Amino acid sequence: MSSKIRVIVVDDSALVRSLLSEIINRQRDMECIGTANDPLVAREMIRELNPDVITLDVEMPRMDGIDFLGRLMRLRPMPVVMISTLTERGAEVTMRALELGAVDFVAKPRVGLASGLNELASQIVDKIRVAAVAHVRRAPPARDAAAPGAAAAAGTAPPPASALLGRLSTEKVICIGASTGGTEAIKEVLVQMPADSPAIVITQHMPAGFTTSFAARLNGLCQITVKEAVNGERILPGHAYIAPGGTQFHLARSGANYVAVVDDGPPVNRHKPSVEVLFKSAAAVVGRNAFAIMLTGMGNDGAAAMREMKDAGSYNYVQDEATCIVFGMPREAIAHGAADEVLPLGQIAPALVARLRGTTDRLHHRI
Repeated sequence: MSSKIRVIVVDDSALVRSLLSEIINRQRDMECIGTANDPLVAREMIRELNPDVITLDVEMPRMDGIDFLGRLMRLRPMPVVMISTLTERGAEVTMRALELGAVDFVAKPRVGLASGLNELASQIVDKIRVAAVAHVRRAPPARDAAAPGAAAAAGTAPPPASALLGRLSTEKVICIGASTGGTEAIKEVLVQMPADSPAIVITQHMPAGFTTSFAARLNGLCQITVKEAVNGERILPGHAYIAPGGTQFHLARSGANYVAVVDDGPPVNRHKPSVEVLFKSAAAVVGRNAFAIMLTGMGNDGAAAMREMKDAGSYNYVQDEATCIVFGMPREAIAHGAADEVLPLGQIAPALVARLRGTTDRLHHRI
């Protein structure tokens, strides 16, 4: 039996189908076992060939990629890598696809398609490899994402955010790192944070053009304010700041305040933004006032810097293997001795809030 990763390519463009097939078949560890020009053809092909991974275009005839993905993940969950266009609409749809259970996405170029996809070849095959080993879960029930209260009506409303923490040092900062599977994991943490949470700074591996939509989606769900980080702005309690895709994001000190530094620094651990960059700055600037959270993701980005944070006095949470889409980054953080607690995703925010509340209680007793 072949040990190769078996891939089906679903795209209405004959050129894209041909290019992706060629890119996949050049790899020793994978093969394109079929292509489909629309989801209805793909459905039959999946039943017949039982692939390990499918790549899925968003905009297609007869049934769009999001509708098909939703049905697929409810009825036959499997690893899916979305092929998205780098537009505002494409970014919004991609966030919805990740919410439905797609493992990852590739942003295909709008011009120079052949040369652009070939330039992305290593990224495409890397994401297929990650998808092939990902822990895929069944999608939640269908809902109209635009309808107010639809999530609650469908039984998929996020957990309620915690009650207010009360008086807490503004020195505290929560740092979050994530990669594959991280958009939904970050959401689960943030929706449980109270409106007066300490400042939260986040690096999620994501290309330029997608983090604006990601931040807007989270901002509509959370009690805290969620936004993309802007160079030079103050880092404030009750806010979460997401590293803009394609930049490096770290913390600096300006007098009594923390400020965001967003720049065009080089990739670190092949990533831009890199968790290593953010966590390393937190170790140096925030020290024992920091909390760190490492969520699902492939690779080792941020593991060494998370250990630096712990050595500087931070308290660190790592997502457990059972709830990760990909356990790579959490596993590496644990191996570096960076974890104070390893918890299921749903327990991380409650544990952190309880710890913060204990801090406020001790503060009140001293007053």
